[in-house]
Amino acid sequence: MSIKKTVYLSAALATVAAGIVTTDSASARTPKEKCFGISLAGYNDCAAGPGTSCAGSSKKDYQGNAWKLVPKGTCVTIESPSSPTGYGQLKEFQEVRK
Repeated sequence: MSIKKTVYLSAALATVAAGIVTTDSASARTPKEKCFGISLAGYNDCAAGPGTSCAGSSKKDYQGNAWKLVPKGTCVTIESPSSPTGYGQLKEFQEVRK
C-alpha cells in the first residue's frame, strides 16, 4: 500500500473514531434520573427488590421497585399502568391493580 493511501485510510479511521467518542461523551453528559415502574420484565436497569440482583432481573412489566435511567425531567411523563398516578415515579412504589 502506498504512503498516500495509508495516510488517507488513517485519517478516515481517526474521523470515525472521533465521531464515536464525541457521541458517547455527549450522551454521558445528559443528566439522568431513576424512573420506577416503567420497565418491562427483564429490561430494568438495576436492582428490582428482593429476589433480584441487577439489570434485567425484574419479574413483571411495570414493577414498582424496578427502575430505568431516563433523561432528567421525563420520568413523570412516561405512562405506567401499575403506578398510583398512572405515570413513572421517582421513588419505588406498590403497584396498583386496575
